[in-house]
Amino acid sequence: MKIKPFLTEHFFAKYEFTASHLLASSDCETTSIAELLELSGGSLAGLGALKLGYTESQGHPDYRRMVAEMYEGVSADDVVILTSPVEGIYLTMQTLLDASDEVIALSPAYDALHHVADHLCGEFRPWQLVPTRTGWEMDLDHLRSLVSSKTRLIIVNFPHNPTGYQPGRDELQELIEIARENDCWLFCDEIYRGLESGCDAGVTLPSVADVYEKSIVLNGLSKTFGLPGLRAGWLVIRDSVMREKLIGWKHYTTICPAAPTEYLAMQALSVRDQLAERSRAIVHQNLAICTSFMQRHAALFRWRPPLAGSTAFVEIDLEQLGRGQKQVTTSVMQYCHDLAKSHGILLLPGDCLGCSSEFVRIGLGRLDFPAALVAWEATLPSAFPALDAT
Repeated sequence: MKIKPFLTEHFFAKYEFTASHLLASSDCETTSIAELLELSGGSLAGLGALKLGYTESQGHPDYRRMVAEMYEGVSADDVVILTSPVEGIYLTMQTLLDASDEVIALSPAYDALHHVADHLCGEFRPWQLVPTRTGWEMDLDHLRSLVSSKTRLIIVNFPHNPTGYQPGRDELQELIEIARENDCWLFCDEIYRGLESGCDAGVTLPSVADVYEKSIVLNGLSKTFGLPGLRAGWLVIRDSVMREKLIGWKHYTTICPAAPTEYLAMQALSVRDQLAERSRAIVHQNLAICTSFMQRHAALFRWRPPLAGSTAFVEIDLEQLGRGQKQVTTSVMQYCHDLAKSHGILLLPGDCLGCSSEFVRIGLGRLDFPAALVAWEATLPSAFPALDAT
């Protein structure tokens, strides 16, 4: 059986490096190697002196120790360093799943969180976040109805991409209890952790790695820390037997992390608080600008402000959007293609993330977000006085 197409990456491949205005990016503003080393006290000479030999499959001990310091009850031995965060999704699913298993996954979601599991397991069940008038809710009663004796794994992502949803502490604990009662593994993608809107890093939810013994937690430097080009990520697995099985799968993929990435990742982790604070400040500023934009265009968009993370999921009224235009827009997918081709503005259609409704993802983590929003606004019907008067 062939795996489903990776629609998000296919869509980005068409436009990401040619569009003038990237409104859909999920990562935060990045930095150069020189800037990172200046901030961390490292040097280009130190990077240049690095030997390009093999590294340890599980990752450099100091790198793993620095990662473990980000958690309450995690040791360096519990950490597996990845060559890319998405590798962690692949390795986890290959390690845990076979054709007799059932998987439940929060939806919508980044393609890999669904498609790899769906490819490997016998029964894949999406568990939908519920849109409310002003936000999103997690329907835990629905989750209870989905779980069965065959359920091997529950997949979640907090802070949530694309909606920006973040559960409360009691909701997170109830989710964990559902997994524990049914002896399920819980895979939690926490790559946006630390991007709580307007909050300090210390106000975040506890990591699932610290509160559930049968969890596998994914994180990395791409989003909160604004370093996607490093391809630096890690898994936290406290179960030693499962961890060794996963490392066995890693031997068939990347074998070991790249030495330059490990060096630069350790430099980044030494200044992780500064990198995260910079990202939070950008997201906070852009969120305020975006909220004002959405209020001005309330006839076109349903705005559900994100609670955390660097993304938001915006519902579009296609009928209102097409008002006065010669060509009828029949879908959000068509609208996003047309916007990219005609105006160089990149939004991600919700179809790519497993959402059939009329949604687009926007990203709040880039410094050029205000200019991109101005460019988008210029394309909207309300930007034209003749249409406003009707």
